[in-house]
Amino acid sequence: MLFQYLLKTVVRKGSLKVVSADGKTQVFGDGSGPNVTVKLHRKNLNWLLGLNPDLKLGEAYVDGSLTVEEGDIYGFLHLLLSNYMETGDDSFFHWREHIFPLLKNAAQFNPIPRARKNAAHHYDMPDKIYSLFLDKDRQYSCAYFTDLNNGLDQAQLDKKRHIASKLMIDKPNLKILDIGSGWGGLGLYLAQETHSIVKGVTLSSNQYRISSERALSAGLNKRCSFELKDYRQEPGVYDRIVSVGMFEHVGKKNYDEFFENLYRLLADDGVCVIHSIGRFGPPQPINSFIRKYIFPGADLPTLPEILSAVSRAGLFATDLEVLRLHYAETLKRWIERLRDHREAIVTEFGENIFRMWEYYFVSCEVAFRLGCLMVFQIQLAKQHEAVPLTRDYMVDWERAHMEPTLRDIAATMASRSQS
Repeated sequence: MLFQYLLKTVVRKGSLKVVSADGKTQVFGDGSGPNVTVKLHRKNLNWLLGLNPDLKLGEAYVDGSLTVEEGDIYGFLHLLLSNYMETGDDSFFHWREHIFPLLKNAAQFNPIPRARKNAAHHYDMPDKIYSLFLDKDRQYSCAYFTDLNNGLDQAQLDKKRHIASKLMIDKPNLKILDIGSGWGGLGLYLAQETHSIVKGVTLSSNQYRISSERALSAGLNKRCSFELKDYRQEPGVYDRIVSVGMFEHVGKKNYDEFFENLYRLLADDGVCVIHSIGRFGPPQPINSFIRKYIFPGADLPTLPEILSAVSRAGLFATDLEVLRLHYAETLKRWIERLRDHREAIVTEFGENIFRMWEYYFVSCEVAFRLGCLMVFQIQLAKQHEAVPLTRDYMVDWERAHMEPTLRDIAATMASRSQS
């Protein structure tokens, strides 16, 4: 059968036992462990999983036609991807190289109405589900772990501080545009911590409503405002621009348009920071399951694609950081919180919804730990002189804006390293 042929090609190490719908069992790998057993509950799954594993593995797990009998879904996907990354045998998937160029332009067609519809598909889901796995500030993007023992709330605060340090906010009342402002946490942090004037734009009506309510409740609505608007419709000019977790939705076909708009919106001496998921290696289509059920229209850029578009727009890349495993750690904590609230999610939304989010998070964590996914932060400017020669200003800003206890610890460590 097709799926078994695929597994025989890929799985060389570990032990994977597959029980088909007719009760037949096959074992793949060298038996060294870890041991994982999956059961297929429909006869046609053998062909469906073999033809399109990216999509059908997720669908089968969500609808219960594939169950993990020994181990768990993380162990199953980890076993598959670790073997695939080690063997590098992609011969079974060569057909995708011919189909992807034919489909990508249609998939990445991104006019404003479609962009708004794609955003609503995910971000306008029932609000309660996000509160069950996100931190208290609802940061739905990669956290920043200065210490792996840190909890999610601390790591997300550190992420906001880390991004703010790169914006070089060196005086009050700077005008900041937050593109894809989410539930408002970063904009509110910048307004409060730096006394800047922040405007956030989002395509999600839920996020717009909640972020506006948060600004009013915090007494920051005169300094921090939000609009339900596409960034391409924004007419102003800003001293600083920041965008976190939005660039993944732009699409390769639209990179030039995105950076041309950044150039238009950014002051001549301005600074911009983009935080996005990216991909090591050559461009490839996003996982089919995630594109269909989680983020329609999404795309993961490679650094060469981005840097080329940045250059064509007349911008300079003044700093670049690859965060690597930080998103794997973020996803690990989201999965823990999701599973802690399994009963509440299943009761209110159903078993399939819980399994969809679980598969989405687990597959992403495995891909960040073993595969070709990463997160990058790129700082942009119109002028070389817009930022200092060294990165010391970032470290100094972060230390100055830590909580007092952490600031004291950092100062002590710095003095010890100099002595």
